[in-house]
Amino acid sequence: MSNEYVPPKVWTMNQENGGQWASINRPDSGARHQKELAIGSNPIQLHSLATPNGQKVTIILEELLAKGVKEAEYDAYLINIGEGEQFSSGFVDINPNSKIPALSDNSGAKAVRVFESGAILVYLADKFGHFIPKDFALRTETLNWLFWLQGAAPYLGGGFGHFYAYAPEKFEYPINRFAMETKRQLDVLDKQLAKHAFIAGDEYTIADMAIWPWYGSLVLGHLYDAAEFLDVASYPNLVRWANIIAQRQAVKRGRIVNRSWGEEWEQLPNRHSAADIDEVLNKQP
Repeated sequence: MSNEYVPPKVWTMNQENGGQWASINRPDSGARHQKELAIGSNPIQLHSLATPNGQKVTIILEELLAKGVKEAEYDAYLINIGEGEQFSSGFVDINPNSKIPALSDNSGAKAVRVFESGAILVYLADKFGHFIPKDFALRTETLNWLFWLQGAAPYLGGGFGHFYAYAPEKFEYPINRFAMETKRQLDVLDKQLAKHAFIAGDEYTIADMAIWPWYGSLVLGHLYDAAEFLDVASYPNLVRWANIIAQRQAVKRGRIVNRSWGEEWEQLPNRHSAADIDEVLNKQP
C-alpha cells in the first residue's frame, strides 16, 4: 500500500497527534509548572477527577464513612487533567507518574503518599480493616480480581474508549481489535458473576469498587455511549451486578465527587464534608 505508515528508525515527537488530549500528551515526565496543592483539615487529602479510576477511591472512602469509620473523613480537590493540573509540582510530589488519583494520608506523624488507584484501594482497605477479606485465600481471590482490573481496564479505556470515542479519526482495525478484547473481558466477568453475587465471591470488596466504575458504568450506558455497540444485554449476570452496585448509597455519593460535568445534581468538584454531597444530591429531581 502506497500510504502505509513506515515507522522511523528512532521515534521522535515532531507534532501533536490530534485528539482530545493532544495538547497535554508529551513523552517526558515531571513537573511542568510550580504550584502547591491545596490542603484541607481532614486526615485524608485526595486530588483527583471523577473518571472511573478516580471514582474507585471516592467510593471506598464513602463506603468507609457509611460504616462509621470517622478516620476516613477526607478533602477531595478537583484536578483538571484537560488543563494539565496533574503536572503541577505539588501533584508530581505525590504522584511522579502525573495520573489521577493521588492521595496523601496526613493522619500520622509523617504524611504517607499513595498513588495508583489499585494501591490506594488496598491501602485504605488494610488501614481501616474493611472491604478486603481477612481469610488469606479470600484476600488472594480479591487481589486476583483487583489486579485483573488494573491490567484489563487499559484495553477498555486507552484501547477501545480511545479509538471508539476520542480518536480524531475512526479506523476499523483498532476499533475491531479493542472491541473484541472488551467483549472478551465482559464475558470473563459475566461468567464469574454467574457463580457469585460479587466479583470475588459472596462478599462486597475492593474488587467490586475497582471494576464497577469501568465495566459497570459501561454496561449501564454511562461510558463511551457504547452499550448497544457492544451488545451488553448479552451479559445478564454482569448487568445484574452493575445495577446492584449502582444502588448502593456510598456508590451514588462517591461517583459525583470531583465531577464537573453532567446534571447539576451529579457535580461536586470539591468535597470537604458529607454535607457537601448531601447538598448536591438534594438537587436531584
